[in-house]
Amino acid sequence: MAEENLRVLVVDDDQHQLELVERTLRADGIDVKTCSSPIGVTNLIVSFGPKLVLVDVNIPALSGDRLIGISRRWVPPGTLFVLYSANDESRLRHLAREVEADGWISKSVTGVDLSKRVREIVKKPVSAR
Repeated sequence: MAEENLRVLVVDDDQHQLELVERTLRADGIDVKTCSSPIGVTNLIVSFGPKLVLVDVNIPALSGDRLIGISRRWVPPGTLFVLYSANDESRLRHLAREVEADGWISKSVTGVDLSKRVREIVKKPVSAR
């Protein structure tokens, strides 16, 4: 059964990718908002109240890793940040550890597997992140 209150904010400069991820997560009962620019993300997190923020690493204006560093200081405690990229998985994993992201997901993960990974990260105990 889908968790009605699971909210996810997706930040990616690729509109096609935003639409694909939004459709995928909504189909699994997840409440989704999207944002195509890093500008205003912190305010959107505060107003929308997502449990998880899925952030593309390669946003030209402000990279995902830098966006996480800035946003973490201003958002509610417990907001999870997950890096999302088509980059090499070992590089993505390393970058996620470096910026203390709560997880990482490769853009090669799609459909049901994407929703499954999002839910796994949300359910993971804090000590295991």
